[in-house]
Amino acid sequence: MGFFDKLFKKNEAASSKRVDVEERFERIRSAVSGTMSNFFVAKDRHNQNRIVGVKLCDIDKVEFFENRFKGLNKPSEGEIGSQMVHPNIAKTLEYGLTTKGQPYIVMEYVDGPGLQVLVLEKMEDMLRGKRLKLMLQMAEALDYVHKKEFIHRDICPRNYICSQDIETIKLIDFGLTLPATKPFMLPGNRTGTPLYMAPEIVRRRATDKRVDIFSFGVTCYQLITFELPWNTTETSGKAALQHDTAPPIEITDWVPDLDKTLAGAVMNAIKANADQRTPDMDTMLRQLRQVKKSP
Repeated sequence: MGFFDKLFKKNEAASSKRVDVEERFERIRSAVSGTMSNFFVAKDRHNQNRIVGVKLCDIDKVEFFENRFKGLNKPSEGEIGSQMVHPNIAKTLEYGLTTKGQPYIVMEYVDGPGLQVLVLEKMEDMLRGKRLKLMLQMAEALDYVHKKEFIHRDICPRNYICSQDIETIKLIDFGLTLPATKPFMLPGNRTGTPLYMAPEIVRRRATDKRVDIFSFGVTCYQLITFELPWNTTETSGKAALQHDTAPPIEITDWVPDLDKTLAGAVMNAIKANADQRTPDMDTMLRQLRQVKKSP
């Protein structure tokens, strides 16, 4: 029995037989690739041609990641995703192995732009007046993940998808997600997206749910300003090295009339010292709900 057969054997929600992806799914278009996968939109020929998102995981990258936690009974990405039942989290419909032995996940298709596109292309007309509503939904999704006792570990604009009218937003991608228990929070796991990575990750220190709060704060900062809190031309791991060596640019330097409560909530979330950072998503949600004016 291979590595992935063992990984999926214990998961009842996984497909019981291997799936021929090309035979079953009619590809409509490809989308942004994730940290350890490729993603495409498709018609599911075996299910009334419904439109779904299909994620094909890179065998070598996933095996390398999973082997870090050998013996800890870590749930697979599909198993974690299937537990996440929330209006602001894209549903995991099915997961298993392809006929080539590649882990796959079938997800709810969210028919709208990714937050990363809206931010990088600076689509102010589409976001104006809607940012607070989006941030509240983003925060509620992450709060739910934390209450399920998981750490997402890859919160960034790439992993939030909007509806076409930019009224709803959903969290995706649990490829780097880990249980919020001590064995999975020990120093050394340096995975994530560097521009949004908390200092304790890049410095190989012990971690907890506050790494997600840091990444959430950076994501909100970028959503509001179209800029990052630190000037950088790097996108590699070096980018994260300045997150505790240089102070972030005050968000009000970019948006002087920003609601003070919102400005404080975002800046507190990106404190380099985790003990000075917003302690939990409940606190972040309370602060966001007190904001009177959306940017």
